[in-house]
Order: sequence, then structure tokens, then C-alpha cells
Amino acid sequence: MRVRPESYADYAAIRTVNEAAFGTSVEADIVDVLRGKAQTLISLVAEVDGAIVGHILFSRVSLTEHPHLDIMGLGPMAVVPEQQCQGIGSALVREGLKRCRELGCHAVIVLGHADYYPRFGFVPAARYAIRSEYDVPEDVFMIAELEAGALRGASGVICYDEAFGGA
Repeated sequence: MRVRPESYADYAAIRTVNEAAFGTSVEADIVDVLRGKAQTLISLVAEVDGAIVGHILFSRVSLTEHPHLDIMGLGPMAVVPEQQCQGIGSALVREGLKRCRELGCHAVIVLGHADYYPRFGFVPAARYAIRSEYDVPEDVFMIAELEAGALRGASGVICYDEAFGGA
């Protein structure tokens, strides 16, 4: 398996991966909208034998009360059903977090499975008095500090790009 940045030639395969993983086009549409905007994104694919089997996207989010903090939102992340539970998602998350650090990001937020993301350093965002603009359970709204102490004293509401439309 190889994890690498997406290229233009990957767009159709990325859409297929997201649709297969989620059973709907909603996440694929979000990826397309965010890709079309002029903002910093990290978009990675996982290849197995030359076929794209996974995709992850990181996009900028904002913490209303602390706009100086550079925070990325992880998602969507998708792996085709027949390749799930093979370590592909984990490889995508690890590489994405590494690239976020390289960009100087302070933290990454995720709305995801409470039993999956803690292995990558995510903790409930409520520990920092950070909440989502959407009404979501506290245990699935998590944050990982990429720079030690960057979230000290931070609090507020995370706002996503309008492409998420109430995710």
C-alpha cells in the first residue's frame, strides 16, 4: 500500500471510494466542493496494486473565539468496504496528521468514532471547552493537539466550511 497526495487524475476514483464507503454521494460532493475552493487542503489517497482504495481530506476550520489558531478538520475519510480493517484508514490518518504538523497546524478536529480516533491522539474536544457548530454527541467530537500547549486557554465553537452544510 502507498499513501500519496491526490492528483487531478484521481478525482473520479476518489468520488467512487467515498460513495462506496458511505453508500451516498454526500461526502463525495463535500470533497468536490472543498477542492474547488481556494483554501489549504490536504487530500491523500491510498493505493493498493495501483488502485485507489482509500481517501482522506483535511480542510481548514475556525475556532470562533481564537481565530489565530490554525486548525484543520479531518473528514471525510473513506476506505472501500472490501479493504476496510486492513490498516489503510490508519495509514491515511497518520500521514495526514504528519502533513498537518509540517504545515504548522496547531490542532486537528474530527467528528468520528469514539473508539477509533483516540489511538491517534484525539480526545473529546469538550476537554478544551471546544464544541461543534453542529449538535453532535461530545464523545464523537474530538481534537488532537499537534503543537503542545497550543490549545491552552482556547475555547469556543468550531465552524466548518459551508460545504459541510450541517454535517
